[in-house]
Amino acid sequence: MPLSPHTEHRSEHRLELRGIRKAYPAVVANDGIDLRVRPGEIHAVVGENGAGKSTLMKIIYGMVRPDSGELLWDGREVSIASPADAQKLGIGMVFQHFALFDTLSVAENIALALPGRPAIEPLSRRIAEVAARYGLPVEPGRHIYTMSVGERQRVEIIRALLQNPRLLILDEPTSVLTPQAVETLFVTLRQIAAEGCSILYISHKLNEIRDLCHTATILRGGRVTGMCDPRQESPASMARMMIGAELPGFRHRGHTPAGKTRLSVSGLTLPTQDPFGTALADIGFAVRGGEILGIAGVSGNGQQELLAALSGETPLSNAGAITIDGMPAGHRDPAGRRRLGLCSVPEDRLKQGSVPSLPLLENVLLTANRNGAVRAGLIRFDRVKAYAERCIKAFDVRTPGAQARAGSLSGGNLQKFIIGREILQEPGVLIVSQPTWGVDVGAALVIRQALLDLRDRGAAIVVISEELDELFEISDQIAVIAGGRLTGAIPIAEANRDAIGMAMSGQDAGDAPDERASKELAHAL
Repeated sequence: MPLSPHTEHRSEHRLELRGIRKAYPAVVANDGIDLRVRPGEIHAVVGENGAGKSTLMKIIYGMVRPDSGELLWDGREVSIASPADAQKLGIGMVFQHFALFDTLSVAENIALALPGRPAIEPLSRRIAEVAARYGLPVEPGRHIYTMSVGERQRVEIIRALLQNPRLLILDEPTSVLTPQAVETLFVTLRQIAAEGCSILYISHKLNEIRDLCHTATILRGGRVTGMCDPRQESPASMARMMIGAELPGFRHRGHTPAGKTRLSVSGLTLPTQDPFGTALADIGFAVRGGEILGIAGVSGNGQQELLAALSGETPLSNAGAITIDGMPAGHRDPAGRRRLGLCSVPEDRLKQGSVPSLPLLENVLLTANRNGAVRAGLIRFDRVKAYAERCIKAFDVRTPGAQARAGSLSGGNLQKFIIGREILQEPGVLIVSQPTWGVDVGAALVIRQALLDLRDRGAAIVVISEELDELFEISDQIAVIAGGRLTGAIPIAEANRDAIGMAMSGQDAGDAPDERASKELAHAL
């Protein structure tokens, strides 16, 4: 039985894992894992997608039972059979793929994680206080289904902090935060650690690990392959430990687009019926063939609405507000826009980008159903399977094969598959939201290189991302979306990282609706 969190026992380590093993029919996820975390230590666990990190964290949190091995808490062996057992010990977890009920409000979701039956009104006040203290703005009464990925992440972090954990597990907590918000979060995490809380920090951002963490355990293929003090390592040296080889460099040519305008957006205004949604106001930009436009912004500032408008999920009454290769497309649905050569990748790979319960070859049919795969209403499964296998090979998707369920893949491998499914269709225009959210450094390189290569073949690409480093690596032009308004795009060589980070958080941009405010912001960048 788990110990009470108030049980006193002297031990050098808050948590200790000895020989943890967990095998599934197709893979050994954890193979003799040893791990030790001291009180007040910020301990990173790093590795490629599929290295076994998520399985190990789920074992610690009681969501998965190990096949063998020991788990010690404050020096005593414990059995954690459920998240409730973990919470009684004082273990909190912030998930990469969120564990929230879409139809409930923020306060209702958090109430479910707390002991007893807390009243919603006083709990809402506590949520607002914690949100303000840690710089993680959320509305306690807002329903989860109306929230973007980044906003849901804030809810997860606040829910964990309200449980006053003694060990806090954070899985990719900064994947959708601005540089300023990351700095604020790090101040908070250092403060929590100084008060004695241990932190297990899972991230693919090696610079962050160097800045924040005291120790790093490296996993590869389900095994511990090394430990280090990340403050004494470079991102390149940690990456080598993760993948067992040197990382390939980008093949990145300069910005010399010679193509015509392939995507044009003019006067895109879209009201919202959602009380927590963001209306779009007079959005306008153009992207030529051979060009990547990066759109930066804090989650919840209109990115979801913009993606829906560009992809056709939300058709527009004004057909000319969006043109694809000169053809009016604002009134067309996603299928109509795909026939004009536009493909898109949503930010949520599990709920929008795939059907987790279906095999990969059937997930191909969600969007890649032309090129002879479907003819006269009949599915050519030989061609569908060949396409899925081509995607798996070209994008190094780690999976047993095309028959594997999409939901069985790690987040990074599923992301590579979804990106590959769209890119292999050779679209003339590609819209991508959060292309490398939660993927490891190797997978991120594969995805970013694929976007650059598609650009170099003449496609016009729009990348919507909260990852400033990513946008600076691959974009030719950059703009900022804040409050549903888009600044003018400027060449990436002229962009200032700090100014863009401030603009993402709403500073300098203000909420002025006039065109002059947008021009001033563009000038400030």
